[in-house]
Amino acid sequence: MCAIAGAVCPDGVDPATVQDMCDTIAHRGPDGGGLHVEHSAVLGTRRLAVVDVAGGDQPVYSEDGRVVAVFNGEIYNFAELRAELLAKGHRLAASGDSECLVHLYEEHGDALVHRLRGMFAFALWDGRRRRLLLARDRVGKKPLYWGMRSGLLRFASELKALIGDPRWRGEVDPVALHHYLTFQYVPAPWSILQGIAKLPPGSTLVWQDGHVRVDRYWRLDATPRPAAPIEEEAERLRALLLEATRLRMVGERPIGAFLSGGVDSSAVVAAMARQSSRPIRTYCVGFDTAAFDERAHAREVADLFGTDHSELLVSGAPLEVFPALAWHFDEPFADSSAIPSLLVARMSSRRVTVVLNGDGGDESFGGYRRYVLLRQAARLRMPSMAAPMLGAAGRGLRARSRPGSALRKAAWGMELAGLSTTDRYTRLMSYFTGEQKRRIYTKGQRDRVAGVSSGAIVERAFAESSAGCDLTRVMDVDVNTYLPGDLLVKADISTMACSIEARSPFLDHVLMEWAAGLPGELKIRDGTTKYLLKRAVADWLPAHLLRRQKMGFGVPLASWLRTGLRPLAHDLLTDATARDRGIFGPRAVARLLAEHAGGRDHSDRIWTLLQFELWHRTHLSARPAAAQRPSL
Repeated sequence: MCAIAGAVCPDGVDPATVQDMCDTIAHRGPDGGGLHVEHSAVLGTRRLAVVDVAGGDQPVYSEDGRVVAVFNGEIYNFAELRAELLAKGHRLAASGDSECLVHLYEEHGDALVHRLRGMFAFALWDGRRRRLLLARDRVGKKPLYWGMRSGLLRFASELKALIGDPRWRGEVDPVALHHYLTFQYVPAPWSILQGIAKLPPGSTLVWQDGHVRVDRYWRLDATPRPAAPIEEEAERLRALLLEATRLRMVGERPIGAFLSGGVDSSAVVAAMARQSSRPIRTYCVGFDTAAFDERAHAREVADLFGTDHSELLVSGAPLEVFPALAWHFDEPFADSSAIPSLLVARMSSRRVTVVLNGDGGDESFGGYRRYVLLRQAARLRMPSMAAPMLGAAGRGLRARSRPGSALRKAAWGMELAGLSTTDRYTRLMSYFTGEQKRRIYTKGQRDRVAGVSSGAIVERAFAESSAGCDLTRVMDVDVNTYLPGDLLVKADISTMACSIEARSPFLDHVLMEWAAGLPGELKIRDGTTKYLLKRAVADWLPAHLLRRQKMGFGVPLASWLRTGLRPLAHDLLTDATARDRGIFGPRAVARLLAEHAGGRDHSDRIWTLLQFELWHRTHLSARPAAAQRPSL
C-alpha cells in the first residue's frame, strides 16, 4: 500500500515538485519513498510496507529498466502472477506484488489490468514509447487525481498533493459543487476544482505526445443468470467469501477487522476466524446515544469468535477531530459517518497495520432498506393527478417527523409515490433537491449551474445497467455511484489518514461478478434484506443478529447541531468569509439554521454546507498544504 504522484511533459519535469507532492501525502506511506527521474517523466511513491516488507521498495523496473511503475494498493493474486512470469523467463528481483506490473505490461500491454485481482491505482512509464499509463481498480477502492496544463500532466493519490502548488488550485467548479450538494460527495470524473479530474473506477488513462485518452476497461455485468437451488448458491457464496477473506489476510504486518455487529462485518470476522490460528483483533466505535450505538452487538460477535476486542465510546460531538477531518478529506465530503470511521481507524492503528471491513455487502446482496422501500413504492398505482399532492404532503410530514420513526417512513412512501424508479432513487439519494439548491443559491450561482441536473448522473447509470429488474438495477447503480463516490472514499481516506490499509472481501471482483447476476428474490425476499447472504452465514452467526434491523454507521448529527456543534455551524456559515464567496444566500442559510434549531431536521443539509466551508478554508488558503496537516 502506497501513495503515488508524478508528472510527464515533453519539455521536462522538475523532480523537486514531484518530491513535494509525495511529501504532502506521506501519511499514506510512512515507511519510505522513491523517485524515478528522467527528463520528461518523474514518478514518485510513498510506501506503507505490508507485503515483502524488506524488499518491496518502489519504483519497480523491467529487466532493461525501460518500463517503470509506481503502485498504490494490493494485488491479491500476485503469487499466481509471479509464477506465470517466472515461467515465461522474466527475472523478478523481489517477492512482492508491485514488480509484477512492469512484466505484465511487457506481456499484455494495457490489458494487464484484466489480470489483476485486488485494489490498485498505478502509474507506468514506457520509456521506449514515451508513454504514460494510469489505471484505477475496477470498483474504485484506490483514488487517483490528474490534471494537465500547458502540456504538463500531473497525477497523485490525493488532491492535496496537486494543489500544494498554488498555481494548481484553481477555482471551485460550480458543477462539481452542484453535484456535491445533491450527493454529499463529488462524483467522478469531476473534482471540486476546475482543471483537475478523478480517473473513474475501472478506467485507464494514456498520455503520449501530449495527448490524453481515458477508457473504461470494466463494468460490473448484472445480466440475469439462472439460479441454482438456494442451498447450492449459499454454499458457493460461503466459498467465495472465505476465499476473498483468505486472500486479504496475506501480509507481514499485524491484521485486524472493523466490527460493527452488523451482518457484513460479522460475516467477515467469522470468515477470518475460520482461517486464522490466532485471535482476530476487532475494533468498534459507539455513541452515548442508544439509537446510534452498536457496541453490544459487536461485543456479542467478538465473544462468539474469541476476538481480541477493543471499543471506543464517543460522548458528544468530537470537535477535536474536525481539523483532521477537513484536512484529510481534501474534497468536500459530507457523509457524517466519516467521523466514526476516522475514530475507529485511529484506535486500530495503535496495534494493526491492516484492517478488513464489510464494505460492499449491501450493494451486492441487497442490504439497504431503501431497496425495500423502492420495491414497495413501485407496487403503488397512483392516479397522475393525485401524485403531486401526495408527494407535497409527504415532504411536509417528513420535515416534521423524527429520523427513523414510523411516521418518517410513511412520509417517504408518500413522497415517492407517483415517481419513476429513476426519480425515486434520485430523490432518496438527494440531500438537497434541485428546488432546495435553487432557493439557497445566490443569483450568480444559479446562473453558473443553469441547466445542470444531478439527476442526469443517475439516469445515465440506470441506462448503462444490464440488470434485469428494477431491484437489481438500483443495486447496480449504487455500485457505480454511491459505492465509489461515498463509501470507498470514506474507507480509503479515514484509514490512510492513520497509515493503515483497509481491505474489503465483499468487494472482491470475482465475488461481485458472481453475485451481480443473481435474481432479485435471492437478495430481498418478503421484506428481508440480504436474504441469500443471511442463509449463507446462518451457521456462523446467531439468528437474532441476522434478524435485527440494519442500523447503519450514523452519528447523532441532528442533536449535535442543536448543542455542541451549533455555535461552530452558525459562526462558519454566517460570517463575512462565507457570505463573500457569493455562492449561498445569507438569508437562506440563516433560515436553515433557525428552522433546525426550532425542531425541523435540516441536519444533513447544514452538515453538507459546513463541510464545504471547512474544506474551503482548509485547502484554498495561501499556505502550503503539507504545513497545515493537523495531528490525529
